[in-house]
Amino acid sequence: MDFIHSPTTIADWSAKARREGALVGFVPTMGALHEGHLQLIHRAKRDGHRVVCSIFVNPLQFNNSEDLQNYPRQLEKDRELLLDAGCNALFAPEKEAIFADFTPTNYDLGGLDTYWEGPSRPGHFSGVVNVVERLFHYVRPDFAYFGEKDRQQLTILEHIGRAYRWPELIVPCPTLRAADGLALSSRNARLNAVEREQATILYRALQKVSGSAFKIPVDELLAKALDILATVPEIKVDYFGIADRHKLAPLSDWHDRTEAIALVAAFVGPVRLIDNITLLR
Repeated sequence: MDFIHSPTTIADWSAKARREGALVGFVPTMGALHEGHLQLIHRAKRDGHRVVCSIFVNPLQFNNSEDLQNYPRQLEKDRELLLDAGCNALFAPEKEAIFADFTPTNYDLGGLDTYWEGPSRPGHFSGVVNVVERLFHYVRPDFAYFGEKDRQQLTILEHIGRAYRWPELIVPCPTLRAADGLALSSRNARLNAVEREQATILYRALQKVSGSAFKIPVDELLAKALDILATVPEIKVDYFGIADRHKLAPLSDWHDRTEAIALVAAFVGPVRLIDNITLLR
């Protein structure tokens, strides 16, 4: 596996792969890799691509300096995991290289940042989109793989890709969960044993919503979910909602929909976790 720091070098690497007839699959990450990330690598490999994984803790998407400082970093361990997973190249740029001659773009997010993570993390999605664009600019992938755990982020990137005619094809991949249902996340590493057990209530609430979706009114369903979350009083809920699948706007009734999304964010100890689940009629 090639270990690359320079944006120019990764651009040359991708160009060489194409000259050899390969397509480039890209998995952007902030490191602290877990099996969910590695599944994205495996998916890109199964699709037959030369695979690049980036590790870059993006300061633009943190509206909390303490959160940025505490974000887990384990570059050497991550490098070993990627090597074992069959990744072809690790791109780990320095901040100065990524942001050289960089002016942030004020992207039109189509109102998709109006709800959920948007109010809780002002500027977050603008920071995500700007850095994804920078990474795409240097890696020039044909396909980019993103997990559905960050559903709002995924929806926004898909919108931006269409609206701004990005040539890269964004590939959504299912959330990978632990045996007890907790969505795999780099932030889980910051949970102690008690908090780790408490965190499973998020998925149990989502499951309750999934089992009763389209059968009872939305407000009753939300009340049931919040009742479940309240059984673990140490957890501080930021939001729990049911949204339109495509526009992410909160739903107050089902109308004739056959699909929706339930989303949750909560603090478990000092760690803010998010999760979501697709609801089908």
